[in-house]
Amino acid sequence: MKLHRLSAPLRAASGLEIGQVLLFGGGGAVVGSEGGMGGGVVIGLAIVLVLFVVQLGWEILYVQRFAYTLTDDSLDIDSGVLSRRERSIPIRRIQNVDITRDPFARLAGLAAVAFETAGGGDDAEGEIRYVTTTEAERLRNEIQRLKRANDGGESDEASTSADVSRAETVEDTDEGREELFVLSTRDLLAASALSLDLRPLLPVALLVFEGTRYLPSGVASAVVGSPRLGVVLTAVGSFLASAAVTFARFYGFRLWRSGDELRYERGLVSRYTGSIPFEKIQHLVVSESLLLRRFGYAALDVETAGYGSQSAATRGSESVVPFAERGAVLALARSIEGFGFDTPAFSRPPKRARRRYAGRYAIAVVAMTTGLFVANRLFEFDPLRWWFAPLALLVVVPFAAHYTWLHRGVATDEGFVLTRNGFWRRTTEVVPYYRVQTVNEDHTIFQRRWNLATVVVDTAGTGSLGREGARAVDFDRHEADALRETVRRRLRRSVIERRMERRRRSSGS
Repeated sequence: MKLHRLSAPLRAASGLEIGQVLLFGGGGAVVGSEGGMGGGVVIGLAIVLVLFVVQLGWEILYVQRFAYTLTDDSLDIDSGVLSRRERSIPIRRIQNVDITRDPFARLAGLAAVAFETAGGGDDAEGEIRYVTTTEAERLRNEIQRLKRANDGGESDEASTSADVSRAETVEDTDEGREELFVLSTRDLLAASALSLDLRPLLPVALLVFEGTRYLPSGVASAVVGSPRLGVVLTAVGSFLASAAVTFARFYGFRLWRSGDELRYERGLVSRYTGSIPFEKIQHLVVSESLLLRRFGYAALDVETAGYGSQSAATRGSESVVPFAERGAVLALARSIEGFGFDTPAFSRPPKRARRRYAGRYAIAVVAMTTGLFVANRLFEFDPLRWWFAPLALLVVVPFAAHYTWLHRGVATDEGFVLTRNGFWRRTTEVVPYYRVQTVNEDHTIFQRRWNLATVVVDTAGTGSLGREGARAVDFDRHEADALRETVRRRLRRSVIERRMERRRRSSGS
């Protein structure tokens, strides 16, 4: 089958990088501005148009030579312009099928379909851009049906045929959909208001203190000449930017169960629809920022197997509940197949770990102050004249050390190991023993001085960017040894029990 005829212009528009536009278009505008501002703008737009036409020509050739075929066993994709690539993705290896509709694709009624396998990564040729939304849904439903048929085996063809027929009926009529969670407008606004994201802080600060210089002189002098006003504007701008990102990301979020997988849909500007097979869920992450904890809310993510680095949306970690009351989050987490955990009492690191945190935070404050002092000597940036301000943080160092210690812990029961870390954003990770890949005990040169160690429990979902596994941090070396052996022993036992259970099911069928 072929891509939609509008795929070429959509791919060309998305293929133009902002860096290319700024470099070539902006350079042309500057060169052409010698004959007047209007001439510079015209030349800049002309260069951008030429870039688009070149990109469009390439994409037309790419779309014409792109073909895909879905068979009973594999998804075959043939692509390439100068060099051809024939790729066959086994159906049984496909772990996730994500559907993305960016703004232009939504206007055209099209969608992009991405297929994630156990290999992970960001391979663009594991993606079909673009097809109609009906074709995208058909591909995802058909792949799910084929996976069910393959998992049914060949030993009982009649049973498999019946299961496949039921699956087709469920998918075609959507009668088997079980709604699990819907983010209401009220909760979305609350989640946006309570979002605590510091990433917009630096760009907003640069915009406030540097961008206002180009505004009328009265406004510029009011902001630049008053650091307090600049700080207030930076804080308000960062809050609004963070809230806007959260609102756009989770707008219209809903989660439902379809067969043996979870499905979700979200997004205001770009619409994402993804699937999460139950069998690929490695462990759960309950996260609570400081503000969420204060008002009794939390979020739930699942870590899935087979992802490398992050791709278009979030890879490796998928949001299942972006914002809800903590009790509801835990209830939904326990309803996920294989995760009927209790909430045992957490044991904390030894109290001497607090002294280690206090020393580390004090060193960080001094280093920050030193860096600002050097920057103040090298650059003329008005806020840097307050380089000594971070020294005030030394007052809160003991409290920061205490609360870091207070929110760390580990707990074990017969089926799961749970770890907890973080004050500003506390995360509780729930790992079933049968999902454990490795159990490592680490102790840095600084930990050895305090006779402390960290136990890291890795699953197949913790190889993605930024994921380090469930971590019991800064426990006494003897406690860490005991925890590591407990997890290893229960891992072996759980694997044996699951193997015996599969044999019983196989013999019973």
